[in-house]
Amino acid sequence: MFLFDATHTSHTQAQTGIQRVCRSLYTELAKGRKTGAVCYDPYLKSWRATDAGETATLRPGQAAGSSRGAKWPLHRRITGHARRLLGAKPALPAGAAFICPELFSARVGARLPEIFARVRGPRVAIFYDAIGLQYPELTPPGTVARLPAYLRELLLFDGVAAISETSAASLRDYWRWLGVSDTPVVTAIPLAIDERPSPPDGIPAQRAIPRLLCVSTLEGRKNHLALLQACERLWQEGVKFELQLLGLARTDTAAAALAKVSALQQAGRPVLFEGSVSDAALHTAYRECAFTIYPSLIEGFGLPVLESLQYGKPCICSGRGALAESTRDGGCVALDAVDAASLAPAIRRLLQNPAELAALGAEARARHFKSWPSYTLELTAWMEGLPRRG
Repeated sequence: MFLFDATHTSHTQAQTGIQRVCRSLYTELAKGRKTGAVCYDPYLKSWRATDAGETATLRPGQAAGSSRGAKWPLHRRITGHARRLLGAKPALPAGAAFICPELFSARVGARLPEIFARVRGPRVAIFYDAIGLQYPELTPPGTVARLPAYLRELLLFDGVAAISETSAASLRDYWRWLGVSDTPVVTAIPLAIDERPSPPDGIPAQRAIPRLLCVSTLEGRKNHLALLQACERLWQEGVKFELQLLGLARTDTAAAALAKVSALQQAGRPVLFEGSVSDAALHTAYRECAFTIYPSLIEGFGLPVLESLQYGKPCICSGRGALAESTRDGGCVALDAVDAASLAPAIRRLLQNPAELAALGAEARARHFKSWPSYTLELTAWMEGLPRRG
């Protein structure tokens, strides 16, 4: 049996990138092999199998939540406390392997040796990025404070599957900087994206005013302020379009962007900010937009870029780092910089040159994207060859 750490995702309705990876990977693993979701219960103070309700939360297509935090309802807290006080030992099967697909907390990190003792085969973590150390000023303080310990705790695993070559290099570089020589195997296994649902009959009607879409958590490094400034400049020039923003807001690093959204809306500018939405609403937004903009300064992968291309919609984004890995096969306007001065002319160009937009759309539709079955096979095949490190 594969043991699958779902400590956070089984207790949140959030649909951030990490949660979508966890849900898609768990669903695929459970199809082809015996897989048990587990969590560290802070009230029981022990690892245990997820209950029926927690396991149901791992199904893809959850209603989008308004917070990315984990929530433990009262009945689970009481149950955990009671079982601990009564000395009840939770049933936890032995595992042939252990997969941790989450950015785990310090509490979980401290208890990894306990779950590792239940596993005969390789212990593997999925690594997303170390962006908090590269851009601390644009990252929530709690994430910045947590990262150094987290990167050290990854040394406990037998293997680390990074989501891009860029992320893999950043992890190796950090460990090299620490002076650590005995490290887990680090391999880049780029993520899959969800299969696009079959569209309803008919083609979406052309909007009288084109709508541009940005799908991303609103936080400092996602650089929404530069996008809003670029759009404001174009609206002042008389260029007609709407801007739709979808994603949870992190007020600790996105205050300036949120203030700009409010100011533009009060000035009558066509900015639609809807927060986190359902999968159905997200699919509709992709289908109905003219193209997308993803102004992020730095990424571990950049899932919304590939999602946009999967819908045949060109994307304006950075051409550096991990995003360069996503843009190199076509369909994108890849920029050297994603400041307002660079974004504005790129947006204007696509709005005013339908032939270029159509050509980029054709490139996007010609691309092939990794499926979750393919990713899962690639991951598990790699795991089978990993040696145990102790």
